[in-house]
Amino acid sequence: MFISELKLTFAAMYFKGVIRTNPSSNKLDSYYRLVESYRNADGRVCHRTMLNIGFMYGVAAEELNRIQKLLNHKIQSSNNELFKVDYEKEIPIVKDYVDQLYCRLVNEKRIDVPATGQTCPSVRSSTKGDWHTIDLNSLRNKDIREIGSEWLCYQALGQLGLSDFLASQADWSVDDVRLALTHIISRAVYPASELKTSRWIKENSAVCELTGFPVEKITKDLLYDISRRLYGMKDDLENYLSHQTNDLFDIEDKIIIYDLTNTYFEGEKRGSSLARHGRSKEKRSDAKLVVLGLVINQFGFIKYSAIFSGNVSDPSTLEGIIKNLRSRTSTVAPKALVVIDAGIATKENLAKIRSEGYDYICVTRSRLKDYEIDADSRPVTVKDNRGRKIGLQKVNPAKASGEEDEYYLKVESPLKQKKELSMNDRFRDGYLNGLAVIAGSLTKKRGTKQEDRVHERVGRLKQRYPSIHRYYQIDYQVEEIQTGKKKKKQQRIVTSMWWKLKDDVNMDARCGVYFLGTSVKDQEKILWDSYNTIREVESTMRVLKTDLDMRPIFHKKDDSTMAHLHLALLAYWVVNTIRYQLKKEGINHQWNEIVRIMNTQKAVTTTAQNISDQIIQIRRPSEPNEKVKLIYQKLNYQSMPYKKKKVVVHKSELKKNENDCFRTFQRE
Repeated sequence: MFISELKLTFAAMYFKGVIRTNPSSNKLDSYYRLVESYRNADGRVCHRTMLNIGFMYGVAAEELNRIQKLLNHKIQSSNNELFKVDYEKEIPIVKDYVDQLYCRLVNEKRIDVPATGQTCPSVRSSTKGDWHTIDLNSLRNKDIREIGSEWLCYQALGQLGLSDFLASQADWSVDDVRLALTHIISRAVYPASELKTSRWIKENSAVCELTGFPVEKITKDLLYDISRRLYGMKDDLENYLSHQTNDLFDIEDKIIIYDLTNTYFEGEKRGSSLARHGRSKEKRSDAKLVVLGLVINQFGFIKYSAIFSGNVSDPSTLEGIIKNLRSRTSTVAPKALVVIDAGIATKENLAKIRSEGYDYICVTRSRLKDYEIDADSRPVTVKDNRGRKIGLQKVNPAKASGEEDEYYLKVESPLKQKKELSMNDRFRDGYLNGLAVIAGSLTKKRGTKQEDRVHERVGRLKQRYPSIHRYYQIDYQVEEIQTGKKKKKQQRIVTSMWWKLKDDVNMDARCGVYFLGTSVKDQEKILWDSYNTIREVESTMRVLKTDLDMRPIFHKKDDSTMAHLHLALLAYWVVNTIRYQLKKEGINHQWNEIVRIMNTQKAVTTTAQNISDQIIQIRRPSEPNEKVKLIYQKLNYQSMPYKKKKVVVHKSELKKNENDCFRTFQRE
């Protein structure tokens, strides 16, 4: 059987000659090629050149026909001849040409030969491999797409078992599950709008080769719809993923961190019940906001999330969160420690936490003024997550200052002190320079001198520097003057003003000092380590806002806004699943750095034309470099999504959509 991926109904070889000038004799002569004639699967007769032979000196027409007949007989019958032909009786020139041409056909892999009984001495001893003779000038690489980050996220989703969970839902088809995985991976790797995401999937990424969703069906509307469907199962998904990660990594929810963040909208957002003006953490007071509340454990995994309007009061959000928290956390740690920031730590909220069976630790909302160092406590020096020294000591406040069952830690941070001293100097200079400008205008001809206007300017200055003005006393000298044409109007003007630092005031005394309040009477270092886990929620917010493009929001409808935020949270599950495992192995890369490293692995289609005028197409992922290999090894993930996908087709039958056969995920 001849080498061909097309089914043949017959095949025969013959000599085909053309008249050329023989360079050795400088005369016209016949230049021969060995040509194969075959019928393909469609019944069409095709021809292809098997060997270029050249000028055959001293071979008559009868001998040429005999060589052709014997060569076809030898190839077709090989060592299983029914009727033997005695080649030794042939004339030498015929015998030599038959042996020579047969060996060339075998050596150049133009025909198949049996594994045993080979009659050509120069045939390779090894039959392993997929051998083709190709034209190197026809070699091309195309359809190069990113696959490393997508393959990393796909395996993380496999760990989480999300596809099985979605497939178990009554109204989710196989394509729905594949589209959902495609969108979640895309948000993790290339966070963008649905329109940009659809373009990226079609033009840049091999994510559909992994998930199996047809890439030609991807549209922004499909991505919008699947986001809304995922948000419709928000509670079920969070509950499943919360318990799944606890079981997968053997985690106990001993510490629970609750915090709020907000993100802003681009656009007016008219008619929205979510978008409201509020205090923006991005300093975007001009834009409407939406607030996201997150409960995470000490390892950064989300336990619960809620979406609030932009003007919600921080303390008012805790009650609904704390009621739903028990069902999302592990039952092995019923007395979890809740870590909250000062903005949420009202007395009512602290009492609510205690009533639900939790302990708490937080920064006190106001600095303790009347306290004494606990007699049984010794100063403890610890280090924060950046290795900077922190001083801790237990203190006892006056009875009127704290609750009877509440304990306090005094925290002294030299670095925080240095920072606050610098801020105090800057604010003080700004405040005093502002007062000097107001006082200077009192002596100018057209300066502001009216008493009410001067007080208005000073009030605005106090509003700008609220932490400084309370330390200064300002006095004014006011006179009444007659104004108007007839000098009948009375007007009070400020003729001079002066200020001084209040007596017995040291504005730098409490720099670098703050207090932690807690319901747990424990060792100072243990409590500090517990509070220091609030850095995890800061890391979570940074990943969501920056790496996963949660801000700003361009959606006009509230349901699209909530679906957008929820999709970012689902992508964060994938991100934290990967980063949590890498951190345990000593790799602390930020997510955008991991994506950059993994994007060096591509999926490539290589095409070439073989000697039979066929196009060979091979799709194969590139070999991972050392950094990519290390990440795969630390995660215990497979480094190659598939070995290769190969298609061989006649050049004339190559269709327009020649790469469609590579879109389905297959592993060889």
